[in-house]
Amino acid sequence: MNMTYETLLLLSPELGSEGSREVLDTLTGIIDRDGGNILQNDDWGIKELAYPVRKQTRGHYVRLEYSLPPDKVSELERNIRNADGIFKFLTVKLEQKADSNSESRAEPVEV
Repeated sequence: MNMTYETLLLLSPELGSEGSREVLDTLTGIIDRDGGNILQNDDWGIKELAYPVRKQTRGHYVRLEYSLPPDKVSELERNIRNADGIFKFLTVKLEQKADSNSESRAEPVEV
């Protein structure tokens, strides 16, 4: 049974739009290959960072919401760690909605 997850990615602004697209295509390909599917892909664009990360003061934020079998999340995160151009990431498991009036709640996944 697939669970719903959300991953926030901080990409290097030096990747450019084409490089960012390649990284995201790779990640969505991994999700598709492992039996999941992308529910939302929010590109937040380039933002100023609160503190320098790898000597960069700006970063490109992308939020992915997807469903994936729980045992495949670690494989996705391994690929994120090995990808060039990803500074940081955070994955949370979203609570399954019991009915249409309930809101999603996020709980951290151990990294």
